[in-house]
Amino acid sequence: MTNDQLYGLLTGILFGFLLQKGRVLRYDKQIGALRMLDMTIVKFMMSAIVVGMVGTYLLVDLGLAKLSIKPMITGAIVIGGLLFGIGWGLFGYCPGTSMGAVGEGRLDGLWGIAGMVAGAALFAEVFPLLKNTVLKWGDFGKITLPQVLGVNHWFVIIPFVILTLLLFRWLEKKGL
Repeated sequence: MTNDQLYGLLTGILFGFLLQKGRVLRYDKQIGALRMLDMTIVKFMMSAIVVGMVGTYLLVDLGLAKLSIKPMITGAIVIGGLLFGIGWGLFGYCPGTSMGAVGEGRLDGLWGIAGMVAGAALFAEVFPLLKNTVLKWGDFGKITLPQVLGVNHWFVIIPFVILTLLLFRWLEKKGL
């Protein structure tokens, strides 16, 4: 096992542990988030995004990491997001939480895993068609929001962190 694989395994186990401890693997939490009645999952994911943003760019600035930007392809993002949302809405789990549900012993999560495998197989089959259609619609290349705005990344990250903290405070006041 390479170091990258070991790091991936360890961070995956840690993420699964945090999903379980954050109680976001529960079906009622998933449905509550989709119905905007329980913002536990939103708060969990926003926390992960903030920690990831700050940590990643701190490591980049210290010269300890290098960014690997993926291209911004609007067609693929919109269609992928719609498929993800439909699957989450129908099934009640997203991919990570269906894996976590199986880890907790809830076998209904196996349907989600089967759906992921089937979806990956279907994607592999239609990839040649997608390569010349969907994967070219709205291709803006490898861009980031700070690049688009022409500012240092911290001028995006710091306001995002502040807005996230204000959102958390507001959600807590609303009991969400």
